[in-house]
Amino acid sequence: MSDDFNMSMRKFLKQVGVTSQQKIEEAMRAKGETGGKSFEAKVVLTVDGLDLEHVVTGKIAGQD
Repeated sequence: MSDDFNMSMRKFLKQVGVTSQQKIEEAMRAKGETGGKSFEAKVVLTVDGLDLEHVVTGKIAGQD
């Protein structure tokens, strides 16, 4: 793959990771006490023009 492709891919994935973490932390602060709890999480990635849908699931531990 080309350098331009790799750079655009890394930039996109960094944006996804940073903004997702910010939103999760914001929601946990709004919820209040989340220590000792865990939350089911799901991300659905779609790419227009590639007929791609990729689902990632997992658990996120609450913060004390």
